[in-house]
Amino acid sequence: MPVDTMNLQAWEIKDCEPGEGTLVDLAADQAGWLAVQAPCDTYMALHAAGRVPHPFKDDNEASCGWVSEREWWWRAEFFVASAQTGERLVLVFDGLDTFATIWLNGALLGETNNMFCAAPFDVTTLVHSDAANRLVIRFTPPATKLANVKAPDWLAAPGKITQSKRNLMRKAQFGWGWDWGPRLPTVGIWRPVRLCRQKSAVLSDVHFSTLEVTRVARVKVAIAVDAFQVDAPVSASIELFDADGARVAADCLAVRDQASTELTIDQPQLWWTPELGEQPLYDLQVTLRHGKDVVDSRRLAVGIRTLALDRSADAGESDAEFFRFVLNGVPIFARGINWIPASSFVADMRTEDYGALLQEAVGAHMNMVRVWGGGIYEHEAFYQHCDRLGLLVWQDFMFACAPYPQADASFMQSIAAEASYQVRRLRNHASLALWCGNNENQVIQELFNHLAGSDTPLEGAMIFDRLLPDLLHEFDAATPYWPGSPYGGALANSMKAGDMHNWTVWHGMPLIPADRWVGSIDTSPEGVAYTRYAEDMSRFASEYGIQAAPALSTLSRWMCEDTMSLGSEGFLHRIKDEPKNKVDAMLLPVTGLPTTLEQYVSFTQITQAEGLKFAIEHYRRRKPHCSGSLIWQYNDCWPGISWSLVDFDGVAKAAYFFVKRAYAHVLGSFKALEDGSVELWVTNDTLELLTVEADVGLSSLSGQRLWRDTVMEEIRPNGSGCIWRSDMARLGNGLDRVLAVRSKHFPDNRHFFGAIKELPWPASAVAVQVTRRDEHSLLVTVTGTAYHYFVHLLAVHPGTRFSDNYFDLALGEVRQIVVSNTATMLDPGALSVRSFQA
Repeated sequence: MPVDTMNLQAWEIKDCEPGEGTLVDLAADQAGWLAVQAPCDTYMALHAAGRVPHPFKDDNEASCGWVSEREWWWRAEFFVASAQTGERLVLVFDGLDTFATIWLNGALLGETNNMFCAAPFDVTTLVHSDAANRLVIRFTPPATKLANVKAPDWLAAPGKITQSKRNLMRKAQFGWGWDWGPRLPTVGIWRPVRLCRQKSAVLSDVHFSTLEVTRVARVKVAIAVDAFQVDAPVSASIELFDADGARVAADCLAVRDQASTELTIDQPQLWWTPELGEQPLYDLQVTLRHGKDVVDSRRLAVGIRTLALDRSADAGESDAEFFRFVLNGVPIFARGINWIPASSFVADMRTEDYGALLQEAVGAHMNMVRVWGGGIYEHEAFYQHCDRLGLLVWQDFMFACAPYPQADASFMQSIAAEASYQVRRLRNHASLALWCGNNENQVIQELFNHLAGSDTPLEGAMIFDRLLPDLLHEFDAATPYWPGSPYGGALANSMKAGDMHNWTVWHGMPLIPADRWVGSIDTSPEGVAYTRYAEDMSRFASEYGIQAAPALSTLSRWMCEDTMSLGSEGFLHRIKDEPKNKVDAMLLPVTGLPTTLEQYVSFTQITQAEGLKFAIEHYRRRKPHCSGSLIWQYNDCWPGISWSLVDFDGVAKAAYFFVKRAYAHVLGSFKALEDGSVELWVTNDTLELLTVEADVGLSSLSGQRLWRDTVMEEIRPNGSGCIWRSDMARLGNGLDRVLAVRSKHFPDNRHFFGAIKELPWPASAVAVQVTRRDEHSLLVTVTGTAYHYFVHLLAVHPGTRFSDNYFDLALGEVRQIVVSNTATMLDPGALSVRSFQA
């Protein structure tokens, strides 16, 4: 950071009809201004002032639509001493959303048109040292700015893209509405505004990278300097400290514009994902001096690690290639999720919000998070948490499901500025694993060409094929780049190469074996059944998922009481995917259709949980031919019905706990074969050679044990294999049985012999005992009185957390669950325990 920085936080805002407000009139006007603290979201500021209802509550989304159609003016005053000899004052806007015109003391500073770029202005000669400085920003509505510009369009949802023209602006795409989120385009100051007093010279860039790791590590530190008031070179001292504070390397450079140095670290502490090791971070300190004076400094938390993307031929599968991340020389299986903005109001995300969600992701044994291309380049706190927790970041550039006008020179210049800024901002994070050009642009173009029998090129392909890779070659050649997701092979969504989005399950899209489209869209229950995941022979499943409702308590917090029923207008408003009954095709073969809202929550969560469990186990058994599973999606931007594992209020759905067990570093899973036999596989994502001992047993759902086997096998490090098999004759052919496995090496697992709705579940209830540990935690002991399915604890308060939930419980089995809530005293009477009964 610069030596002397002032954050401008106190602002006032006011709206008017587009084109009605003028700088002179608004400067003199003292009425109607609303005081806010920036950064902030305009919707939330208006809500706090009582001008709008909460946009997420009831059906208020539509009634808040006027906010994005108004012209918004922001103003602030500040006092500052004038620049001394050799100093300059720079006003930096880290994020303005989106079309902004800026004045300081009546003088035009400039305009911005990209919410993803910082905008710095030298204001040395414009500031007043003897009076208040007046800063004014006008935000013009996108509809006004782009009124006379025609948007290139696709056949899919043409009205949505044409109406919003989202592909013509560098603004968060999801804010215009998605199949899981509301239409609430944001406006205003969404990242800090800083006044920086700079002295003689500043560090304009610092880049840390790992060159090689053997018994020692070689790292490179490159710096760039803007010596705006210095003729001779300035000096830069570079120091690297380990996690214990010991200095492990240092150098001093004379710098005029750019310079770099290589440092050698003995016995380096490598940064790993959680299943492979620790996440030590080094402290890199760069100090810039002009003579004896310190004029600037930069401090970064960095990790020493190497990371590559292996796309070599897969000798084990014909005509296929790997798509796997290699961390410090070790090929890993990516167990992760897709991340969308955690609120529609991106200015209001807090460090603790990121911390809670990402900590829970690691708690579910995840090691990768994909930042999806229709959202935002996340706030710094997001990446800092990923560094600390060992979560690799697959980072999309912010392009999604649309054609982009590559012939527009000014638009392309804005994209180039955005990309170079974001790459330089994020490249030093140890967690950064991949830059990806976009979300689904190539595959959608290919689908449209297939349906229309055409060969139309992708509008915007030059961005992903030339502009972005050229910039990365200059600014971050060490981090792998991938042109899109999905991408690879003869067709973008091929199962033979690259990454794949599996929307066969849910959307009924056909699978692509290699180089051609096969089959047609099939949305029948058979066409979208989650058992079709078994047909997926892809290299890396970077998107797949099943929609489910949030907790009933979450819905009740955000919906009117009189709309809490299936089919009501308020309920349907929470579903953004079309048709709104699409989930029925998935529910029919699993649970049947619900008749109440409570059943809808239960049935959709069961189907999502069982489907994701099935998919993950399939993908992980295919290791190393498949090297990744990124579930769509992890979180929500509002309290709706979506594919998320954790709802907007932070309440984990059943699928979160199913995924937590399926993502365990060591997994035991059953594979049913076509001849009726069943295999037990063990997948080991650690680097330990495991001698696995497991008990495999067949029991009736009433609790009677029919037989038991003890299995002992070695599982190689970072490997997967079958350790047990039983034929159909031994397993029998009734529905009232369950095949289960227990081992100290992996979570308990089971296999049923029919659909959930078909099984004769016992009517007996789980035995429950609740004891208080302290004001903020309870110990719940549950005991099985038969075989219980989908045992879960429910609480009303959204901050309540469970050490385990949504599990099976055998006859006589005892489990203890810690229930905690740091925000409020827990009432045992507000806790309920339930299980599934037909």
